[in-house]
Amino acid sequence: MSLYHPVHIGSLTLDGNLFLAPVAGYSDRAFRSICRECGANFAYTEMVSAEALTRGSGKTEELMKRAPNEDQYAVQIFGGKPETMANAARLVLERTSCECIDINGGCPVPKIIKTNAGSSLTRDPEHLYDIVSAVVKAVKNYEGKRINRAGDVVPYEIEIPVTVKFRLGWDSEHITWKECAEAAIQAGASAMTLHGRTRAQGYEGKADWHALAELVAFVRKETADAPQKIPVFGSGDAFTPEDAKRMLEETGCDAVMFARGAMGNPFLFTQTHDFLATGKMHDIDARTRIDAGFRELDLLVADRGEKSACLEMRKRFCAYSKGLNGGGALRKQLVQAETVVQFREIFTGFPPSIVKFPK
Repeated sequence: MSLYHPVHIGSLTLDGNLFLAPVAGYSDRAFRSICRECGANFAYTEMVSAEALTRGSGKTEELMKRAPNEDQYAVQIFGGKPETMANAARLVLERTSCECIDINGGCPVPKIIKTNAGSSLTRDPEHLYDIVSAVVKAVKNYEGKRINRAGDVVPYEIEIPVTVKFRLGWDSEHITWKECAEAAIQAGASAMTLHGRTRAQGYEGKADWHALAELVAFVRKETADAPQKIPVFGSGDAFTPEDAKRMLEETGCDAVMFARGAMGNPFLFTQTHDFLATGKMHDIDARTRIDAGFRELDLLVADRGEKSACLEMRKRFCAYSKGLNGGGALRKQLVQAETVVQFREIFTGFPPSIVKFPK
């Protein structure tokens, strides 16, 4: 089989195996739209608080919106109470047209952990089972209506899959990925993602791809007689097309999930697809990079308003401009910009001018 291939997650079929991870503060629908434009086969929303969703938070509702060009996408939810997670899953079904619900079992941030959510679940695989099982049952037994991509209210006819993402374990002395995988399988998860670091590592150190390979082998053995395969996705240290190729070859995982590597570089999807398919890839010129940044800015303005969008795009334009000659001086200006006009003026004056704006 080619390294680039379709992926099946329960009832869902994806045309390829290059995914955008759920990155807090980054994978909003504006960025997901650009990544989809550049070839991402699937993307996850920023993690959505089950508690906030069930309390009716408008901001949380915004996080779940589909990008206009997304054929399929997943909403990721987090929480420490099975009943609240089940209620949140029902609300996701009711208020979005997503094709998948993912459960966050990997976030290492203290404010998430203290709610018994995120990577806290790796300390207690039985609790992870309870969380996943509650969400799977809520999705399976859902009897309400859904909103389709056209905005119409329709019956719930195709059961959407529930997936889970987790880490190696709490720390080096408590490696629990196997127990977490067993819990996910028994609870009815349709796929799982392993981030090859412990909670204690955060995002430091090296991701353990050997453990990912062991997980792939374990899941395939455990589900050999199951009517439907449970795919395993890899996350951690995938920053280049070469990294993606190595991960697929060395671990046998079904898909690569890009996270930090895609920040300011959605072209990673384009280049990885080409590299996996042909062994070659093309460089992305400066103008193409910055043009993509401005398309992202336009989408953010539409969603958030100009002030909020421009504040957010400071860091994102800094990421888009990495590698440009004179980029350091450019970024000093970018972090001061407050309006779309100011961003345009900065890039128009950058020598040589690398962006042409419509009149």
